[in-house]
Order: sequence, then structure tokens, then C-alpha cells
Amino acid sequence: MSELHDECGVFGIYKNDESMDIVEETYLALYTLQHRGQIGAGIAVNKDGSMVHYKDFGMIPEALPEKELMRLGNGKIALGHVKYSSGEAIERENLAPLVMRYIKGQLAICMNGALTNYHVLYELLSQGAAIFQSNGDTEIISYIIARERINAGSIEEAVEKAVSQLCGAYALVLMSPSKLIGVRDPMGIRPLCMGKIGESFVLTSESCVFDSLGGEFIRDVDPGEMIVIDDQGVHSYRSRCGGKSALCMFEFVYFSRPDSVIDGVSVAKARQRAGELLAKQHPVDADIVCGVPDCGIESAIGYSMASGIRYATGLIKNKYIGRAFNDRKKNDEYLMRIKLNALKHSVEGKRVIVIDDSILKGKTSRHIVDLLRKAGAKEVHMRIASPLFKNPCYLTSDTTPKENLIAARMTTDEICRYIGADTLGFLSTDSLREIAKGCRLDFCDACFTGNYPLDVSDTSRKDKYSEKIKTDGEAAMEVKI
Repeated sequence: MSELHDECGVFGIYKNDESMDIVEETYLALYTLQHRGQIGAGIAVNKDGSMVHYKDFGMIPEALPEKELMRLGNGKIALGHVKYSSGEAIERENLAPLVMRYIKGQLAICMNGALTNYHVLYELLSQGAAIFQSNGDTEIISYIIARERINAGSIEEAVEKAVSQLCGAYALVLMSPSKLIGVRDPMGIRPLCMGKIGESFVLTSESCVFDSLGGEFIRDVDPGEMIVIDDQGVHSYRSRCGGKSALCMFEFVYFSRPDSVIDGVSVAKARQRAGELLAKQHPVDADIVCGVPDCGIESAIGYSMASGIRYATGLIKNKYIGRAFNDRKKNDEYLMRIKLNALKHSVEGKRVIVIDDSILKGKTSRHIVDLLRKAGAKEVHMRIASPLFKNPCYLTSDTTPKENLIAARMTTDEICRYIGADTLGFLSTDSLREIAKGCRLDFCDACFTGNYPLDVSDTSRKDKYSEKIKTDGEAAMEVKI
């Protein structure tokens, strides 16, 4: 059970079916993407060029009550967003979609990912008298788009010029008065795909949305590609395509739903493959194999198939904990005890292999081992379906400092003693890429290897991007939204 939180899931729809309730489809899509964000959600609707929106904290039923959905009415285009806890302050202003007014009317935007040159852009925009209401990447992007739109002939031209100034990982979905736009970062670090529900076009984070809504997956958006959907159909802009790719490996390890297909690879199959490789690399005599819900289950099935050891449900997760419970001032141990429980009749007297997706700080793993022992497990052997997580990820909003990562300061044997397991084994770094064999993109595995696909150092980013942005003219910074 990883303690790393991705920023969010995004959804955009351009309606071509007159009978469609666009708000209902967006609401249902966000349910499908709930795993990507449980701290807040929002929907924005374009009705004849005028945008209305609502967003709030909590899981979908809490954040988007029926009376507010009814107020949104119906429209031609809609955006939806689910947000996870992140490095941003948890304030209403940081929820999305962000809806703004500027010189050309209204614009709504939501994002999955993080800008590594956020502070550089913030400083330069502030010098141009920009006034910020949040500390999120989305507002930074909206300011740059607004600035570029002054001289651009179209919104898509403004977006292209704006994203060329961004550094980091992002999947953006935007809504102008007449267009739905999606942009994927040039390395394809964050996923974005396109499909249809009936005759209506959709852009979203994961393909599982189309399965859930009875739609059709068309294809993944290519790294660097911009998709524009309007009343003339779908248009592709590829001026930033063709460079080095670096899809986030953690999409297969943890972030994505198992029923999604990311850039040609089934997430469920990738996780099962990780379990199979684990069984070969770290075999052990045991009576049962169980997975930590939810992301350890597929890997546990793979381990069971490869080892011949029976798979059993050993842990139960409480899936009905909403924001109100999480906001209570309780310590981490109390919260973990409520969220997870061991199934005594499955593990009592057994030698148990428990499979999890990753270990970050180690507290959750220690709690899991303790749960199984208290339920009567005779032995607990922990296997991790990814390598040692040693380095912070700067490409999601939730960056865990290196000093908090247990693998950055302990060996595998020391971690094993800390969590109280009988044995502990991690998937090798070489094997990690094998789990997503057949993927059309290369991968970012920096959290395991320290090999970041782009520059994440503050000094070099500032030198590079300050010069680039200043060439656009200081007067352009004086856009007020």
C-alpha cells in the first residue's frame, strides 16, 4: 500500500449527442477515476460559451452533491477533475477545474502532474503584477495561456506557445467557449487518452473510463501532442512530438486502475508479471500468498501462479472512509488500523507471503506485518512488486523528501528488521521494465534509480527558463485575470 499520492485524474467531454446528460457522464467518469484523487473533485460546464462550475472537498458523493449538479444544468462541453492530497496546501482555491475570465472570455483548465519550473514561472509572473489566489500549477498555466492569447490568432495557438514554456510532467484538459483541448507533456510522463461515448469525444487520464461508461477507446494521446475538438471534429497538433519519452513507471506499479491500458500495456498484466518475476527472484516456502489491497492483489495473483502457492485473501480494506474521517485529528497508526484489517481465518497458523506495490516510509508495511502476526500468522514474508524507492519524485505534486524514504537510509535487511517481517524481497530494477514489455514508450524510473528524465535542479531550471520567458517581453507579464 503505497504512501505516494498522485495529483489527480482529468476528464473532458465534447458533446455531439443531443440526448446526453453531460453532467451525469462527467460525474460517472469521476467515479471511475476516484482512485486517482480522493481529497476533492469538481465539474465545469460550458453552456453556450458561459461556464458554470462547482468543486469541493471529499470523495465524489461528498464533493458533488445532487443539488449542485442540478444547478450546473446541461451544456456542450464539460471538464471533470479529482484531486489527491499533494504538496499544495489543501485549500479550496487549489481544487479544479480552475475557471477564469480574461481578455478573450472564459477558460477552464484541469491538470494531472507537476511543473518542475513552477517557482521560476511564479517569480516572473509576480514581477509582472500577477495576483495569485492559489499555489497550484494550474493557475500558473492559466496566466501564461492568457498572456499568449493576447497576440495569438486562436486559443490552440496560445496553448501551444504556453506549454512550450513549461517544464515537468503534465496532462492538461482545457475548455474554451467553443473547444475542448488536451495536451500531454513532451515525454509522455503522465497519461492521457482519447475515446468516444456515443458520438461524443472524450479526453481522460485512463482508458478504464470508456469501459465503465460504455464508450470506445480510440488511442493514447502521443507525448507532446495537442488534441483540439470542436464542431469540425478532432484536430491533432504534433510540433512538440518525436522526442525522448519517459512514461511514469509508477502508473503500472500503483497509480492506474488494473483495468486500464496505458500506452499499449494492460496494467493488470503488468502487475501480474511483476508478481511472477518476484516469485522467481525471491522464492520462499509458504502456505498462502495474499496481496495488500488494492494494488498488491494482481501481483499476488502473479506470484501465486508462478510459485504454485495458493492465493488467499489475507487483508481487507475499508473503502468507505471519506474526507470527514480523514480530517479528524488522529495519529497515523489509528488511521491505518481503521483502514486495514487481517482476515484471521485465512492467515492463522499459516506461513504468509504478503505482496505490496511499494515501500516509501515503512510505517504502513510495519503495520501490515503486525496485523498479520496478531491474526495468528506463523511467518510473514513480505515481497514488494517494485524496486527500492530511494529518490523523491518531482514529477507529481506530492514530493516525499528523501530523508523520509526508508530505502534511502536503510538496507533491505535493515528495512526487514524495521517492519518486523521474516524475510523481505524487492523486484530488481532490471526486471521493472520487463513488467511493461511491449509499451510503445520508454519509462521514467527515477524514484528507483535516481535517473531523472529532465533537469530537476532549481539553479539550472532558473537559468534556462528565465531567459526563455523574458524574451517574450516584460509587458506581456502584465495580464490581469
